[in-house]
Amino acid sequence: MLNVLFVCYGNICRSPVAEGVFRMLVAEAGLAEQIQTDSAGTASFHIGQLPDRRTRENALEHGLTLTHRARRLIGEDLALFDYFVAMDEMNLEAIEKLNYRSTGLHTADTIFLLREFDPDVNDQPNVPDPYYEGPEVFEEVYQITLRCCRQLLTYLINERMSELKMSE
Repeated sequence: MLNVLFVCYGNICRSPVAEGVFRMLVAEAGLAEQIQTDSAGTASFHIGQLPDRRTRENALEHGLTLTHRARRLIGEDLALFDYFVAMDEMNLEAIEKLNYRSTGLHTADTIFLLREFDPDVNDQPNVPDPYYEGPEVFEEVYQITLRCCRQLLTYLINERMSELKMSE
């Protein structure tokens, strides 16, 4: 079983969308028994809340219902998850610091920025935070997430295919 954690700041906009999109893609690939996903935030402002209303509305327009409740990234996550996917450089740094302080278990090949998997050539390493923006940015986040999660899934299948097949 592979476990993937998507991480943003508050866990109410970007990472819940990435979690929902990735879960959908994993199910479509018939790998729901081999790959699990969750999301978390590096801040604790919204613990227990559903994703932002605008995030849920945008996801619903694409056929996704987001029911995740915001939670904070904690040290125990380092032992539970195989891969950490940050929405931006600030959150990547927070994951790396937590990893260094807690276990040092994860290396550069298990902690990523989501946009490292963006097939559209782009110098922007970060998924934009739509919280203070309009609906067009929520749609942009969804499209970025969809593109990148497709490539992330392909990467994981290619990197870990023998393990995935063995668990079928």
